[in-house]
Amino acid sequence: MAEATHATQSLTDEVIARLEGCTDARFKEVMTSLVRHVHDFVRSVDLTGDEWMQAIQFLTATGKACTDKRQEFILLSDTLGVSMLVVALAQARASEAPAGATPATEATVQGPYYWAGAPERPLGYDIGEGVPGEPALYTGRVTDTDGCPLAGAVLDVWSGDGEGVYDMQMEGSGQMRARGVFRTDAQGRFWLWSIRPSFYPIPMDGPVGRMIERMGRDPNRPGHIHMIVSAEGHVPVTTHLFVADSPYIESDIVFGVRESLIVPFEQHAPGTAADGRAMSKPYWSAHYDFRLAPAKPA
Repeated sequence: MAEATHATQSLTDEVIARLEGCTDARFKEVMTSLVRHVHDFVRSVDLTGDEWMQAIQFLTATGKACTDKRQEFILLSDTLGVSMLVVALAQARASEAPAGATPATEATVQGPYYWAGAPERPLGYDIGEGVPGEPALYTGRVTDTDGCPLAGAVLDVWSGDGEGVYDMQMEGSGQMRARGVFRTDAQGRFWLWSIRPSFYPIPMDGPVGRMIERMGRDPNRPGHIHMIVSAEGHVPVTTHLFVADSPYIESDIVFGVRESLIVPFEQHAPGTAADGRAMSKPYWSAHYDFRLAPAKPA
């Protein structure tokens, strides 16, 4: 067995040696580490030929499941926690705060349902109009980490409907819904209407779904609304607001929940909302202030 171990280690060293001619230092670093870790994994689990073929077939099926509106590889990355790990490392690099400073809003996964090019809307606009779900007013401010308001900051907002369905999942639909881009006012304030988001399962009809079933894991995400918040001269943040009492808040299938992003939603009787809108039925409200770190000099 010692001889076999030595032989397989020699193979690893030989593969890495073949990178000697690589002139891209970062690519060489990444590929060297990848080869070493993949080979160590194969040795560690004593991977069989049949198991490796199953893995190849799984990755092939994952690629075939991808369309212009479905990215199965993002789903795979999300459910294995890789997306969230990359997000955490990126935010740590970009917005490391001095000791004692207020940290920037935490980032989380973008997810597979971002759709670039949502229309810009005026403050107070209802992107949930005609979308199944209970109406909700979202208010707050965008500031820097010192608490100074950021006028003209951009919030690119999207979510599923009250049943957890995104527009991109709707068969034959080429229309955006529950999406919009907003800009803060001179005091860094924003307010907009949408729906109170509901929990939902990730798509389980593809290879990633079959993997999750075999793992014995729950496929659900807690209720959340997405946003990318940005301002000139500051590090943008891709994040969520999570509904505080949503099911699955402790077991998000993509590991995206952060305590600082959990927000209470307050229910209101019909009447005049905080932004002056007359509401003929009950509605919800949620408040959150986003903090952006200054961008580091190039």
